[in-house]
Amino acid sequence: MQNSRSVSPLRSRRAKLLAGVVALGAAGLLTAQTIVPSQLALADAVRVDTAAPLDFSHVVSAVSPAVVSVQVKQAAEPRMMNFDGGNDSFEDFFKGLPDGHPFQRFFRDFGGKGGEQQQNQRRAPRQYGISQGSGFFISDDGYLVTNHHVIENGTEFTVIDRDGKEYDAKLIGADKRTDLALLKVDSGDKFTYVEFAKEAPQVGEWTVAIGNPFGLGGSVTAGIVSARGRDIGAGPYDDFIQIDAPVNRGNSGGPAFNMHGEVIGVNAAIFSPSGGNVGIAFAIPASTAQDVIMELKDDGTVVRGWLGVQIQNVTDDIAESLGLDEARGAIVAEAQENSPAQKAGLRSGDTILAVDGTEVKGPRELSKIIAAYEPDSNVDITVWRDGQKEDVIVTLGRLQEPDRVAAVQPEAAESKTSLDDLGLVLTTKAEAGMEGDGVVIAEIDPDSPAAEKRLNTGDVILEVAGMKVNSPSDVLKALEKAEKDGRKAVLFRVESNNNTRFVALPMNLA
Repeated sequence: MQNSRSVSPLRSRRAKLLAGVVALGAAGLLTAQTIVPSQLALADAVRVDTAAPLDFSHVVSAVSPAVVSVQVKQAAEPRMMNFDGGNDSFEDFFKGLPDGHPFQRFFRDFGGKGGEQQQNQRRAPRQYGISQGSGFFISDDGYLVTNHHVIENGTEFTVIDRDGKEYDAKLIGADKRTDLALLKVDSGDKFTYVEFAKEAPQVGEWTVAIGNPFGLGGSVTAGIVSARGRDIGAGPYDDFIQIDAPVNRGNSGGPAFNMHGEVIGVNAAIFSPSGGNVGIAFAIPASTAQDVIMELKDDGTVVRGWLGVQIQNVTDDIAESLGLDEARGAIVAEAQENSPAQKAGLRSGDTILAVDGTEVKGPRELSKIIAAYEPDSNVDITVWRDGQKEDVIVTLGRLQEPDRVAAVQPEAAESKTSLDDLGLVLTTKAEAGMEGDGVVIAEIDPDSPAAEKRLNTGDVILEVAGMKVNSPSDVLKALEKAEKDGRKAVLFRVESNNNTRFVALPMNLA
């Protein structure tokens, strides 16, 4: 009598599957593509056969002679890097960033003085100082690129090549708004030079940074392009390439190369809690740098078109309050007095959707589009106004620092009015001891929709749903009209700290 054995269900299923496969093979039906049932829904996995470089020596040996150290003798103690074109201190620059901005705490410049001074230390102004940065030749006759913040306040410029040879240089021109500068070495020597890349780098692409960190000169680091199109709050034309090649103070103005030895960007800033490298750096794209540098070479300055509007982003709730099908464009908070925009009839509440047919996605795109035009150019601006598109022809001016002029008019006193659903108590300017147009926020509920939109006591409401308001009753009339029009949100034009912006508040009035 044979001993009987129990067979588990799992083994039984495996045996049946194997028997089926054998049967298919015997029948000539089994092919190389035959797969088990659990794999039937899976597609082929991604496979990349491009080989990574074994080293970067071939790139470094070719481009290194074009990279130099830049020493700048300055008439006063050099300031920290400041992209906005002003003379504010480093601390004041951070105070100007929006609350919660990720770079408010960690963004640091690294133009530096060879690492000899910590960023948070202050010294009394001196008669002169020496600043160090990096640069690179873009022609064999001695034109070289660096950052504006490297040469700022400079009186004498010295360029040092990788062999330690020193050359005197002169400043051809500089542009604060993009943090770029052009120097020129006049000598009988022919210099090795590099070119800007014609195509933007791809995220994940290798990059090599060469420069003068901490005054060490000729230092090479490598990494990848980790992001593009970064806006770090440095200026109106932010479009930085983010790289993770280690760069430090003194790398400012140096190049970031691709594997063809082309310059993809000019190193300008780092993200760091201490002033040293933590793996995130930012470079001005080659496309921006090349255009600016060519203008500096030709004219010594950069001339930009000027529209003359204060603009802000269109959020979903603002789009809803305006009747736009989606959040896009840049809404005009204010047209500056005597500006090209005001002369052409642009007004607060207009949403700029396109310029000469080029779509405007947001304020940053609008700034760059307008800046690319020459002064006195006529441009066709498409706006969303009163629920429909309109075209406005504007003759651009020349970009300059605007002067703000406020109209002052007396205001009659009126009692306070409470808007409980919005969490606001309003009063007139006269009652608040102020002059001019608008209605003052006297009180605000910290748990209200208005508080969530960062409205504050003392802010002045200038318009509600496109209607100018000078009394709390004007605000109520505008809200009632918006409610009759079926708006789910209503747009407030608000002035705070001498800046004007739009705020969309939900409609939930009794």
